[in-house]
Amino acid sequence: MHLLFYLISWLGLFLITVADVVFAVISVLLLIISTFFKTIKRIPTQIVSSGKRNYSRVGSLLKSNKRSSHVSSKKKTHSTKRKRYQTLSPILTKLRYFFIGSLFSAFFIFLPLIVYVFLQDLPHPNELVTRQIPQTTKIYDRHGTLLYELYASQNRTLVPLSSVPKTLQQATLAIEDKNFYKHPGFDISSIIRALKEDHEAGQILQGGSTITQQLIKSSMLTPEQSITRKAKEIVLAFWAERTYSKDQILEMYFNQVPYGGTAWGIEAASETYFDKSVKELDLAQSAFLAGLTSSPTTYSPYGQNPNLWKKRQKEVLSRMVALKFITDKQAKDAEKEQLEFSRNQDAFKAPHFVNYVKDYLVKKYGIAMVEKGGLQVTTSLDLSLQNKVQDIVRDEVNRDAYLNLTNGAAVVSDPKNGDILAMVGSKDFNDPNGGNVNVTTSLRQPGSSIKPVTYSAALSNGFTAASVLDDSPISYPTGSGTYSPVNYDGKFHGKVSLRLSLANSFNIPAVKTLQAVGIPTMVHLARDMGVKSWDPDGDYGLSITLGAAEVTMLDMVTVNGTLANGGKRVDINPILKITNFKGEILDDKRTISSRQILQPGVAYIISSILSDNPARSMEFGPNSPLNVVGHTVSVKTGTTDNKRDNWTNGYTPEYVVSVWVGNNDNSPMSQALASGITGAAPIWNRIMTLLLTNKADTKMPIPNDIVGIPCNGRIEYFLKGTESSANCRQFFFTTTPQTNRR
Repeated sequence: MHLLFYLISWLGLFLITVADVVFAVISVLLLIISTFFKTIKRIPTQIVSSGKRNYSRVGSLLKSNKRSSHVSSKKKTHSTKRKRYQTLSPILTKLRYFFIGSLFSAFFIFLPLIVYVFLQDLPHPNELVTRQIPQTTKIYDRHGTLLYELYASQNRTLVPLSSVPKTLQQATLAIEDKNFYKHPGFDISSIIRALKEDHEAGQILQGGSTITQQLIKSSMLTPEQSITRKAKEIVLAFWAERTYSKDQILEMYFNQVPYGGTAWGIEAASETYFDKSVKELDLAQSAFLAGLTSSPTTYSPYGQNPNLWKKRQKEVLSRMVALKFITDKQAKDAEKEQLEFSRNQDAFKAPHFVNYVKDYLVKKYGIAMVEKGGLQVTTSLDLSLQNKVQDIVRDEVNRDAYLNLTNGAAVVSDPKNGDILAMVGSKDFNDPNGGNVNVTTSLRQPGSSIKPVTYSAALSNGFTAASVLDDSPISYPTGSGTYSPVNYDGKFHGKVSLRLSLANSFNIPAVKTLQAVGIPTMVHLARDMGVKSWDPDGDYGLSITLGAAEVTMLDMVTVNGTLANGGKRVDINPILKITNFKGEILDDKRTISSRQILQPGVAYIISSILSDNPARSMEFGPNSPLNVVGHTVSVKTGTTDNKRDNWTNGYTPEYVVSVWVGNNDNSPMSQALASGITGAAPIWNRIMTLLLTNKADTKMPIPNDIVGIPCNGRIEYFLKGTESSANCRQFFFTTTPQTNRR
């Protein structure tokens, strides 16, 4: 609608102007033609009239008094003028009224309408503070180290003018607008000077814009170069100066103008170029940044002319000296300073974890808030530990390349509060062959590492650690045939206790135990302990206890964390604190939410079995990577069919460590891989050893619902009330080869 009025007004003013010119030309032509024809008409009349008179009077007429002749001639001239005026009077009157009407319409109708529409089309200066300025979301590790900055297109962090060093303010005024505190928003002398220099150069080099105009252009107008845009810029600058104080305008300028690339505002620029806050800048750095705004691309140290900034910096310092902001000595000292620019402009530390946190934030706050809301996110990650774990995963995967494994992943968490301390989603995020895939959040089959859930369900339903299980051949009819489980070592072990069965990861006893407690019981318990991917109403078979149903590494971290916490589930939470750009707290980990899933005694017995190195020595030997010398650590391995996935999950009361190795394309690893010896286990051992070095051995406290009695040559633990059911005879193991292997 505004555009329509605008066009109509301009069209009306144009038509009036054209009509005025046309009528003026026509009037002049009519006047000339009229005068010409009247003159021609009089000449023959005078000649004929004088021929009828007496020729004898010609001499006397010629000898008449010059004065009388002059008077007579004068009278005739006046008479002729009166006649001509009387003849042209109607035309002139009409033209006069036409001109008056045209001028009235132009100046009192169309021109005001144009001005009104022009002003209506302008944004209001109040938008400088009322509009939502996009700000960068920053993600930090637990110690305040910046991991990544998230933004849509402009990297920006708002700071008050009081945080901007005085030298930077003076440098900016000196090079951009020395009369800032004197002019009304625009500077006539600067505009004239810029026009002169542009004319001499034959192109637009300078615009003569004040700081206020630059603020208006960068935040409210388009960057097009046109007279209309320049007029809007001047009007809005004048308007803004009537609305805000000079200091307010200067603060908005520092927070909103571009400094090159995605750095908008002085704080983002300071962090981008010098990796420090703006309040820490010295004179040399301030002069550099002040010189950038006129042409960030030209003077960027990362551009095609990486040394051109030095000339611009010198110009800034010279103007500061001329304006007596600094002394000549200060300028020379600043020129001599060697500026060290940050080479890590786009920091992306712990990339898998950062992307995980970003997804978490987007689900909670929405993409607009994450990319433009200026959130300050302090995460639970320990970057130093993260880097060490990353190195361990990469080194071990490369070392085991002969096993046809190409990737690995690891998670370290604190089970007490759900903190993720390290998250390595692959051996190399930048690997073109799927390195950016975060395996820790991907669905994979867990193999036997899920068995602690099965045995937790069993202990909760009448089984004990001393319960005798039969490791012998068995087959189960299914809809598609017969299911006959086999053991990893290809043998049958006869009668074994539940402790030995879990510690050595025998498959057949696990399947028989699941058959006894029921698949739904195990599935529901797994979900309660932290497995989110399983359908509570899913149609699962007995092979689920051997890892046939997919889970994520984070699921397994929560499951093992539940055991480490004495049966209390604490969900994974990577966030310590979130504030908005105003510093208001949106989220923090003041209280830890937990839910008791298992009886403390059940969690204790499972943990006791998984930390029993002598018990597992039958399959893994006494010196396997599952044993962390000098520390009590519960651990469980898992390997899927055809060795497509290999896991090692373990925990103490302070840490949970989950490790996976395999191939992104799900191709099988070498059959030479030995679970608990090669693959994931050595990675797990190195990480757990790193965490526990120089720390005292921490054992789980024995809960009140546990009783320990001598059984099977050791002190066995029972839930109170179940110890009487134990068959505590000593087992003598015999093994027979399996003949029905799949």
